[in-house]
Amino acid sequence: VLFIFHFLINYMACCNKLTIEKMASFAPVKAKMEAEGIAPSAISAFESTFNSLVSGNTGIIPESTISPAPDLVKTDSIEIEPNTELLKETVVLKLNGGLGTGMGLDKAKSLLKVKGNDTFLDLTAKQVMKMRKDYGFEVKFMLMNSFSTSEDTLNFFAENYPSLRGEKGLEMLQNKVPKLDATTYEPAVCETDSSNEWCPPGHGDLYAALVGSGSLDNLLAAGYKYMFVSNSDNLGATLDLKILSHFSAVDAPFMMECCERTENDKKGGHLAVRNSDKQLILRESAMCADEDEPAFQDITKHRFFNTNNLWIRLDKLKEIIDKFGGFIPLPMIKNSKTVDPKDDSSQKVVQLETAMGAAIECFQGATAVVVPRTRFAPVKKCNDLLLLRSDAYSINEDFIPELNPACGGKAPVISLDSKKYKLVGKLEEATVDGIPSLVKCDRLTVKGLVRMSKKTTFVGEVSIKNDSSESKLIPTGEVKDATLDLTDAVVLDH
Repeated sequence: VLFIFHFLINYMACCNKLTIEKMASFAPVKAKMEAEGIAPSAISAFESTFNSLVSGNTGIIPESTISPAPDLVKTDSIEIEPNTELLKETVVLKLNGGLGTGMGLDKAKSLLKVKGNDTFLDLTAKQVMKMRKDYGFEVKFMLMNSFSTSEDTLNFFAENYPSLRGEKGLEMLQNKVPKLDATTYEPAVCETDSSNEWCPPGHGDLYAALVGSGSLDNLLAAGYKYMFVSNSDNLGATLDLKILSHFSAVDAPFMMECCERTENDKKGGHLAVRNSDKQLILRESAMCADEDEPAFQDITKHRFFNTNNLWIRLDKLKEIIDKFGGFIPLPMIKNSKTVDPKDDSSQKVVQLETAMGAAIECFQGATAVVVPRTRFAPVKKCNDLLLLRSDAYSINEDFIPELNPACGGKAPVISLDSKKYKLVGKLEEATVDGIPSLVKCDRLTVKGLVRMSKKTTFVGEVSIKNDSSESKLIPTGEVKDATLDLTDAVVLDH
């Protein structure tokens, strides 16, 4: 009886799944996107992702179907004469669509102050202007903004860097796509706020945005051949002439900058080779089956991860897009959410997105290189932000953050209470009296609410906890190799 019961349950589940797949139609999704004025290239790209969803494709890449990526060229070992002529054919593009909602921000994450009064965009603009001055050439610079970041970003440039703001083709807008009902895959509806019915399509939208905005054709017509793309929160990702010259010399259509994985990176995606055609691919954690988890996290086997610093041959990209009828097919990433992100009881939806690095599998002859960690320094959490704001990092003459030599080549490990300091506002409260010195610190662990001060110097390994509900002041002066319990400390007036 039990066997029959389980059989019927599984049979009904399969029938339900097949019914959804049979009934699900892209027509209402397409109609909604067309009514919103979304570009045909973005609609075609989303239709490809939608079809992958309704076909039952899980996106899982079994360990048995891949092999580890081979040894990669390390950029530190490249010996090549930098070719400045390539700069005339190169465009630098920063992805700037993120609001930083995960850190509690309601504006472009790139407008967050990261060093003194400089924001990500300040330092990026200064990097571009310094590069132009050094090379004596106006290297083209672009931003891919989203509907959420466009106005703030353009206003920022108009006020602070009017010469860059006035350049033709500075901005390219990221598209948006509908959230889908988790059961029917029809466009989701939010009665309280229709803007909740839309979501960003992931940075894989780069390619559709290049086509839909006309930017790709315009760049090719103007003689541009190479594009360097990176995230706006990664200040280490600058146009490196030696790497550009290498990319040109190997004549690859696509090149990914990778770093070697460490224990801290084992849960993130990795580079691999698909056995069936020996093509380089990316396998993200969502693409890994549970039984393959040990192999996925084996950093001695799968040694390289994607930094999201990408080099693209624009003419080859155009060929692939034309081949597939106006878009580039990318693997689907499926996220389960609610239509109103602030209301867990609202309609359950799926949000489909793609990753731009996954395009490596679409370019025959694509390659990858290993870069030093200095080219991968994103700010994803308040841990990263505190470290960057501290004296452990300085800004060099090229406006690139670099580790203070006094750190001995190893950055301090910062672990702030993830529940108390998930949001930037909480870090701002904790550091209202200034940023403590971290240059001599090996590890700082904070549990609970604290108040820091620029008069405090952490040395060695320091652990601080406060189990009370009120913020407690960390002692000033040198705090060396200490474990502090501030729970019963006196609360000072704020």
